[in-house]
Amino acid sequence: MKTRLTPHASHNDKPKEECGVYGVYAQGEDVAKMTYFGLHALQHRGQESAGIAVSDGLSIFVVKDMGLVPQVFDEKSLAALEGHMAVGHVRYSTTGSTHWENAQPVHKTYPDGSLALAHNGNLVNSKQLRNMLKKSGSQFRSSSDTEVIADLVASFVGDGHIEDAIISTMGLLEGAYSVALMTENKLIAFRDPYGIRPLCYGKLKDNGYVISSETCGLDILGAEYVDDVQPGQMVVISKNGIKKRQVLPAKPALCIFEFIYFARPDSTLLGSNLYGSRQHMGQLLAEEAPAKADIVIGVPDSGVPAAVGYAKASGIPFGEGLIKNRYIGRTFIQPTNTIRQVGIRMKLNPLLPAIKDKRVVVVDDSIVRGNTTRKIVELLKEAGAKEVHVRISSPPYAHSCYYGIDTADSSQLIAANHSVKEICKHLKADSLAYLSLDSLIKATRNKRSAFCAACLCGKYPIEVGAEAKVTKMMLEKATKP
Repeated sequence: MKTRLTPHASHNDKPKEECGVYGVYAQGEDVAKMTYFGLHALQHRGQESAGIAVSDGLSIFVVKDMGLVPQVFDEKSLAALEGHMAVGHVRYSTTGSTHWENAQPVHKTYPDGSLALAHNGNLVNSKQLRNMLKKSGSQFRSSSDTEVIADLVASFVGDGHIEDAIISTMGLLEGAYSVALMTENKLIAFRDPYGIRPLCYGKLKDNGYVISSETCGLDILGAEYVDDVQPGQMVVISKNGIKKRQVLPAKPALCIFEFIYFARPDSTLLGSNLYGSRQHMGQLLAEEAPAKADIVIGVPDSGVPAAVGYAKASGIPFGEGLIKNRYIGRTFIQPTNTIRQVGIRMKLNPLLPAIKDKRVVVVDDSIVRGNTTRKIVELLKEAGAKEVHVRISSPPYAHSCYYGIDTADSSQLIAANHSVKEICKHLKADSLAYLSLDSLIKATRNKRSAFCAACLCGKYPIEVGAEAKVTKMMLEKATKP
């Protein structure tokens, strides 16, 4: 049975960002301030909370709170974080509520020390692992699966070294996890065997290393990209330098939405610059779905590179037709009924001279529920556009994600319940077309096997709801008092 289209729902029309993780190892440097700027570069990956943990070799200190990076930290709070090593995090909640307790990094103690852990991703066996740890006496402060990972590592480390504890932990985890972890004297990054969420590291010019969810986090400190933390790999940074270990067999499946929308356009993934890939998506979209029009515009900011590509391939001039208010962010001011009617105009406003009496192609990267896209079409037509042709630089988003992206269940996904023709009618557009999956993959300059595209095709690399693959020996070790 098809769900009814609801044009006035208040949901955003985009998949929500996941999280950003960051780490710095640099003797003699202001690592807290370096991490602050790194998190600022990753702010697009999460806007609900931010945190930094610093080690001076003896103790770990943590500052975290709800809000954007500049709201959480100032000169005074950063000055109090002294050390040579740091881990940072920006969060958008996918598992766990939006409470302070779920802000990261998570701090855990164990008999011979402590750790701070920042995580991007989502475990599919978190509930089973949490219940297992509770039976052994663990007490949780948060509802996030990040604390589950931290508690597992802390419970294992009692029997040996931190690296062995991480290896044992990775053997229990099912799902997506890109992690930056710090003890008093080591900075460690590790990633799930599918590599669903990105993670890379680079070398500072003078001395030290940086771990980041994206390469743009390396660029801001002038760090030279060294490599990705490979799927299933652990990278350890200490006074002895850097060492790598392949813990689990790699089964690469990077989230395709990193290419479509999530990662910053100036970042590089799998050897491809994202701005170039997104522009290529637009070019292929123009070949697959041409339109007779006078101007091509992009929905800022994420739709602009594909719009540039569409214009280039079609020969239709590119122009700015929607102006974005770049200062819309977190607000605790509840809108009145009058202001609520303004809706999307708080974020986007049409540029009348550019679109009045024009046939317009408007390019965006995705449609989740359809509400925002419908409002954009209405804005353009109210501003005098003769025709509005919607072009989407990805295939229809028809399946929920369980690996760290906050999307509605499939009953709320417009493409899961309606045909392209029905969606077009709902949007009140003159035409609608999506990029094919084959062309999307082509634009990344990588093979289909490199990606998880479950939200587009319904084929999940990790079984959802899978039980933890825990042997009796592992259970006894993990739950040992």
